[in-house]
Amino acid sequence: MQKRKRKTKASPLETRKINGTIRTKLVCLFGIVILALVGLGVYITYINATQGLQYKKQVLSQSQQKYGSTTIPFQRGDILDCNGTVLATSEKVYKIILDCKVVNTKEEYVEPTIKAMVEVLGLDEEIIREKLTDEKTMSSQYQIMQTNVSITVKKAYEAYLDTKQEGLTEEEIKERSNIPKNGVWFEEDYLRTYPLGSLACDVIGFTYSGNVADWGIEGYYSSTLNGVNGRQYGYYNDNADVEQNIIAPINGHTVVSTIDANIQQIVEKYIDILMDGLADGPNGSQGAQNVGVIVANPNNGEILAMASNNPYDLNNPRDLSLFYSEQEIEQMTNEEMLQALYAIWKNYCVSDAFEPGSTVKPLTIAAALQSNTISPSSTYYCDGYQMFGSQRIRCAIYPKEHEMQNLSDLIRNSCNDGLMQIAEKMGAETFLKYQSIFNFGSITGIDLPGEAAGLIHSSTQMLDGSTELATASFGQGFTCTMIQEVAAICSAINGGYYYKPRVVNKILDENGNIVEEIEPVLLKQTISSEVSALVREHMGSVCLDGDSTKLDGYSMGGKTGTAQKLPRGNGKYLVSYIGFAPLDNPQVVVYAVVDEPNAAKQADSKYARYLVRKIQEEILPYMNIFQDEELTGEVEETMQYFEIAIERQAEEYRRRQASQAYEDSYVRDETAQGAINDPDYDDGVEEGADDPNVPEPPEDEEEVILDNDRESDGITNEEAGQ
Repeated sequence: MQKRKRKTKASPLETRKINGTIRTKLVCLFGIVILALVGLGVYITYINATQGLQYKKQVLSQSQQKYGSTTIPFQRGDILDCNGTVLATSEKVYKIILDCKVVNTKEEYVEPTIKAMVEVLGLDEEIIREKLTDEKTMSSQYQIMQTNVSITVKKAYEAYLDTKQEGLTEEEIKERSNIPKNGVWFEEDYLRTYPLGSLACDVIGFTYSGNVADWGIEGYYSSTLNGVNGRQYGYYNDNADVEQNIIAPINGHTVVSTIDANIQQIVEKYIDILMDGLADGPNGSQGAQNVGVIVANPNNGEILAMASNNPYDLNNPRDLSLFYSEQEIEQMTNEEMLQALYAIWKNYCVSDAFEPGSTVKPLTIAAALQSNTISPSSTYYCDGYQMFGSQRIRCAIYPKEHEMQNLSDLIRNSCNDGLMQIAEKMGAETFLKYQSIFNFGSITGIDLPGEAAGLIHSSTQMLDGSTELATASFGQGFTCTMIQEVAAICSAINGGYYYKPRVVNKILDENGNIVEEIEPVLLKQTISSEVSALVREHMGSVCLDGDSTKLDGYSMGGKTGTAQKLPRGNGKYLVSYIGFAPLDNPQVVVYAVVDEPNAAKQADSKYARYLVRKIQEEILPYMNIFQDEELTGEVEETMQYFEIAIERQAEEYRRRQASQAYEDSYVRDETAQGAINDPDYDDGVEEGADDPNVPEPPEDEEEVILDNDRESDGITNEEAGQ
């Protein structure tokens, strides 16, 4: 049997020898590392002491190639409605910048960079190669390849350059490593956007490019909305040391408008219905030449809504396809296209002057009462006309007559004869004085660009006993704008206080802190509170129970307007209605104008009354203006027929526009057409005397200028008639 071998243990002496050897080696290794670190530190100190400034300048020089004197854009302030709804804002976007000099530094940089720009950024390969090879641009360090690029695209490009992400092959890593990080970079910028599209476009306006604007709040408050650009740059100081500074941009202020987006939407909805309901009528395809609506607070000048019939997309304001066919656009010259755009961008409510018609009759009576020309109990006999020499100026009822009329009758029946008698008694001097007091012939100073002043006769043109004086009493022979009429009527019903109309009430900084409160500006007192109460009473006579415009349960006042257009006798009219509620304490005024409604009989204010009635029907409850009269349950059938007809026609028109098949099978709804065009469907109030003897207004040779802005400080006392 074989004997098992026994292992012999190392003696303690031998073990100590081995451990000592290892320890010696480790100490030597540690010493070598320490010496290497000391040597490296000494060498770095030497380099820094002898060549540090040179390297520092080189680094800064490379940095300046990208960042030297780089602009950091400010963010233009937002425009909000009175409830904080964003109407205009600036979103951060980027410009794609190609540094051709960096990319061309090495040949192996070119193809990977081009591939990334094409595949990730979606840029045109031919354009990129041209930039990199053309003698004019191949050494450029700043070539803008694309603007308004989103953060998503920027992040996608940055992710593409990340060679540490999983799933890349060695070839892909090598290729992407050859893309110089400074060869393509993203410069911050801002894109102006309008979240609600065309809503309130006439009031908001838009920026042309960058931060330049002429129209609306964008134009008038442009300097307030704009900030100050920042700057990033490098330089050498007095000690030849390099410095790099960043001056942060100062962002623009936010403008809070008086516009209520909810009321604005209601207004625009009913303008659209009226336009579509009157479309394809006896006078062509368009529902009316112009339609305008203003909703105002009569007690402080705030404009709650302002709209016209040609809304355009604020995000694409140069798009004419909604208004012209493709063929019409192609045939336009540059000048014709510019004129077409200006016509769309212009704010009808402040920039267009017209003969207002009978909506000024309450102002004529207010002036006569205030000047003590007449008394509250004055009466006038209407025989259907007044003679001025050999010229007969007719009342709307001619050849019939209104007979005896008190002041309320004159307003309710819209009697021209009685108003001419009042104006004759006032005389030209007093009449012109009150035209100026009510601010006709002068701008109101509303904080919007392009306001027109309208034209009134001078003292040498309007004489006692003249037809100019007679017809001006009922709103013919002079011109005004919608905003002038609204401001004047507001003063006549609010106690006599004339407030400067405004569309902005607050300025905020970028953190939401109030920078400025824009308080109501009381320009003057036009009439006494006693006369104002009488004006409300007379206008209330228009809205008695059973009237086509009155809403059941509300006390209201109003006045119709029907103005002949030039040339006289052509059958074309501008019709209007201005209404307010409640009667004794007015909280809201609505003024609607319909210029040449597309109907067989244009001289009918029901088109404007429809707008005011439907708008009031929705906004009074929304504004918490409560019913102040007992409900009668009465329904005015004339307006009800018209409402049903116009809304039915609008629906049919929209179906035809949406479907050619529906258009081909369309059968005209004669019942609805009858309600729109048949004179039997009016409310019995004669309007619009077709009178060739009504004199023309003074010739307007002035152009509407857009260069007024916030810096012009509104109007002077002299301009306001003080």
